[in-house]
Amino acid sequence: MAHEMINATFRQTNLPNESDEYLSKREELRLAEIELMRQRERVAELRRGLPQGAAVQDYAFEEGPAKLDSGDTPIRSVRLSELFSAPNRTLVVYHFMFGKKKTTPCPMCTLWIDVGMVSLIIWLRISTLPLSPRPIRSRCEHTRGWHRLRLLSCGDNTFKYDLGSEDREGNQDSTVSVFTRNDDGTVRHFYTAHPSLSSEIKERGIDLLCPVWHILDLTPQGRGDWYAGLGYGTNVSAVRR
Repeated sequence: MAHEMINATFRQTNLPNESDEYLSKREELRLAEIELMRQRERVAELRRGLPQGAAVQDYAFEEGPAKLDSGDTPIRSVRLSELFSAPNRTLVVYHFMFGKKKTTPCPMCTLWIDVGMVSLIIWLRISTLPLSPRPIRSRCEHTRGWHRLRLLSCGDNTFKYDLGSEDREGNQDSTVSVFTRNDDGTVRHFYTAHPSLSSEIKERGIDLLCPVWHILDLTPQGRGDWYAGLGYGTNVSAVRR
C-alpha cells in the first residue's frame, strides 16, 4: 500500500482536515522514528556480534507436571542443556522474581511473562521459558492461565546468583539471559540484561522486551505513573456499548 508525499510531508492518513502544524510535527516525528529504528538495528547488530561467551555449568532445575491441574508431583530434574527445544536453537530464560525473600510474584515479571513468553509464535525460532527460585507450583500459574508455559524452579542451584539476578542474601532482580549450545553439547552464555542500565537508569533496561510500554508510548498520556499489578489481567473487562 502506497502513501503519498504531499508538500514534502509523508501522509499517514487521508483525513482532509489535518492542520499544517499537525502535519509538520507528524513529519518531524516520522523522521525521528526512522532514526530510532536504525539505532535499534545498530544496537541489535552489536548484540549479535558479541564474541563467544563463557561456558556455563549444566545447571539442574526442578520441573513439575506439564498440566497445572495435576498438582505439584512428581517433580523431575531437568538440565539446562535439555531446555533447548531443537538443534541450533537459542534458549532465552527469564528470571522470575518469586521465592526466597520475594514472597509474592513480581507484578512486572508477571506482565512480562504474560505478554512476552506465553505467545507461541516466538517458539518457532527460539526456546523460551521463565524460572524462579520458588517451588514448582503456585497460585500465580493457575491465576494467569499459564497452561502452555514451562515454569522451572532453580531449587538450590546458583543459576540466578551466577547470572546476576540474585545476591547472596536472596534479594532478586528481574533479568533475561540468552544461551547457545555447541555441537558438542557445551552450553554458553550469550547475553544477559537487567532493568538497571546505570546508577541513573534503574528500570528501563529490558523495556524493549515488553510491548505494553510501546503501546502506551503511542498514546497522548504516555506511560504516566502506570505500574503493573497482579490483578490487571483478571480484572480487565471489555468496553461495551
